[in-house]
Amino acid sequence: MRYLLLLCLVAIHGVAVAQTYRWVDKNGRTIISDSPPPGQARNLATAGQGENSDSQPFAVKIAAENYPVTLYTSAECVAECKQARELLNGRGVPFTEKMLQRQEDIDELKKIVGEAFVPTIRVGKQSSRGFDAGAYNNLLDLAGYPKTALPGSKPSGGMSK
Repeated sequence: MRYLLLLCLVAIHGVAVAQTYRWVDKNGRTIISDSPPPGQARNLATAGQGENSDSQPFAVKIAAENYPVTLYTSAECVAECKQARELLNGRGVPFTEKMLQRQEDIDELKKIVGEAFVPTIRVGKQSSRGFDAGAYNNLLDLAGYPKTALPGSKPSGGMSK
């Protein structure tokens, strides 16, 4: 029984350190595979090099490129903004935090949700006003972000200037 468990753990570890390749073939199609691309591939990118990789998982990179996440906060928003940050970090979502400090920031948020209300999350072109974990999770799920952060991932949420 122990040997079976050990064999399963070794097999799972082998999958965890597999490398993923992404490339564009000669017909312009984007291919994602665990096999290296043929010689005619363009725009080669690799990801998922296992536990030693300090980069984000490939799926997170794609989601972040297509649906960047911005969290709008203010100095007065403490509890709900903290909950919003924790939800994003708990899912391993890279995001930019924009604290409303200038009139331009407030005007930008008003264009998004109609008023200056914090916290507000923007995922791609979709947004949610206030902190509602269900709404946040729904937006992140639709964008393809992971449901939980990978072990060893670092919190995100750098302040924008």
